Amino acid sequence: MKFRIVCAALAVLLCLPALALAQPQPESLQLEVTRSVTTYSRYTVFDDVRAHIDGRTVTLSGKVTLPVKKDDIGKRVAALHGVTAVRNEIEVLPPLRSDDELRHRVGRAIYSNAAFWRYAAMSTPPIRILVDRGRVTLTGLVANESDRMLARSLATGLGETTLSCELRTER
Repeated sequence: MKFRIVCAALAVLLCLPALALAQPQPESLQLEVTRSVTTYSRYTVFDDVRAHIDGRTVTLSGKVTLPVKKDDIGKRVAALHGVTAVRNEIEVLPPLRSDDELRHRVGRAIYSNAAFWRYAAMSTPPIRILVDRGRVTLTGLVANESDRMLARSLATGLGETTLSCELRTER
């Protein structure tokens, strides 16, 4: 009887390294979550979703323009291998016509400018444009401080009540 218990315990110990290798590493899980969000067909430059990973629990935050986006993104992330729980804290922006019009004015002003054509040509353009009751927030990543300042300048004076530039730079 003791021999069987020892053999079973030994078998479990021998299998643990293989089980550990089968689990996604935090870096690869972060990449999978990011890919799942950014490849979602309804994800646009007017949405900004971020993921924090703690072990195998993913906390989603940010803002989207439609409730269905919040739900779909949460389901997509929950279906990923290695994710055991999702806390969906994504905020849905209010559906105001004036906000929609302002989003499009800011988007056109930035992405139609020749300095930003390289960003516009990307599969997921990096400058996110959030509008909440007339308040514009620019998030994402640009190459340098000049692009950051130009984006802020282009988004100014288009009917916003306030403008917050939270763009980060690579350098």
